[in-house]
Amino acid sequence: MFYWLSEFSDGGDLFNLFQYITFRSGGAFFTALIFGFIFGQPLINLLRRRQRHGQPIRSDGPETHMQTKAGTPTMGGVLILGALIVSTLLWARLDNPYVWMLLFVTMSFGAIGFADDYAKVKKNTHAGVPGRLRLALGFLIAGIAGGVAVWAHPAELSGQLAFPVFKELLLNLGIFFIPFAMIVIVGAANAVNLTDGLDGLAVMPVMIAAGTLGVIAYTVGRVDFSEYLDVHYVPGTGEILIFTAGLIGGGLGFLWYNAPPAAVFMGDTGSLALGGALGAIAVAIKHELVLAIVGGLFVVEALSVIIQVLYFKRTGRRVFLMAPIHHHFEKRGWAEPQIVIRFWIISLILALIGLATLKLR
Repeated sequence: MFYWLSEFSDGGDLFNLFQYITFRSGGAFFTALIFGFIFGQPLINLLRRRQRHGQPIRSDGPETHMQTKAGTPTMGGVLILGALIVSTLLWARLDNPYVWMLLFVTMSFGAIGFADDYAKVKKNTHAGVPGRLRLALGFLIAGIAGGVAVWAHPAELSGQLAFPVFKELLLNLGIFFIPFAMIVIVGAANAVNLTDGLDGLAVMPVMIAAGTLGVIAYTVGRVDFSEYLDVHYVPGTGEILIFTAGLIGGGLGFLWYNAPPAAVFMGDTGSLALGGALGAIAVAIKHELVLAIVGGLFVVEALSVIIQVLYFKRTGRRVFLMAPIHHHFEKRGWAEPQIVIRFWIISLILALIGLATLKLR
C-alpha cells in the first residue's frame, strides 16, 4: 500500500524511499514487531479467558510437561499471522502475484491450524481435525499455490526444478511441477508443526529460515545480483523480502511471550501457517532443494517421526526414546532451554550453508 506513495516523488524527496524494497522491508519488520508488542498481552489474556484448560498436554509425552506446561493457552500463532498480514499489506506491492500467493498459503494453512486448535481446546483432547482432512485441504491449497507459481514464473523457468550450485542443471518437470510444489509446501508445513514441541523451539528456526530465503528472494529478484552470482533471475520475487521481514518482526513479538516458560503456544495455527509459508517461498524463488538445507532442522524432526513409526511397526522396537527427536533429548536428560538453544545454533549453521549455495557456482 505505502509503495504507491512513491508516485508522488520527484526523485529526491521522502516519497522516493517507498520505491525501495529494503526501506519497505524495514518498515514491515518494525510494523510487525510493534504489532506483536501492542497486541501480545491482550491476546494472551483473551485466550486464557476462552481456554479454561489451555492446550491439552499429551499424557504419553515427557513427564515434566504435565507440570510445567499444563494450562498454557494455545492459538498464539494468531499474533504472528496478524502482524505478518498487516505489515505485508501495508508495505508490499499489492500488484505482485508472489505476495498474494504467500498470503493465500499462510492464511489458508493458518485457518486449518486454527480449526484444529479450536477442536482440541473445545473437546479438551488431542483429537482435532482428522489428519486425512488436514492433508487433503493442505494439498488443495498447495496445488493452487503451485499453479500460481507456474503461471508467474518466466517461461524459461516455469515447470523447471533448479538445482543449487549447478545453474545450468534444470529438470523439466512439466505438469508434475505442481505435485512437486504441493509436496514441498505441505511437507514444510507439517515438518514445522512437528518441531513445535518446546517453548521457542520452532519460531526462531522459522525466522532464521525466512530471513535466509528472504535474502535469496531479493537476490534472484534483481538482474544485477543474479547475474553477478550466476543464479536464475526470477523477476518480482524481491517483494518477498518484505513478507519475510514481517514474519521475522511478528515472530520476535511472539517470542517475547513464548520464551521459556511460555505464556502462550503458537499451536497449529502458527506452525502450519509458517511452515506452509516457507515452502511457498521456496517454490516461488525456485530454491525448493535449498529449503531442505536451510530448513534442515525441520527435515530431521520430520524424519525422526517417520523412522520411529516405520521401525516400530516393523520390529516393535524404537530407534529414539521418543519422537520427534527433541523429545528424545529431553528423555536423555537435556534441559529444555539447552535443547532449544542448541537447535537454534544448528538452524543458524544450516542457514549459512544454504546462503553459501548462492556463491558456489
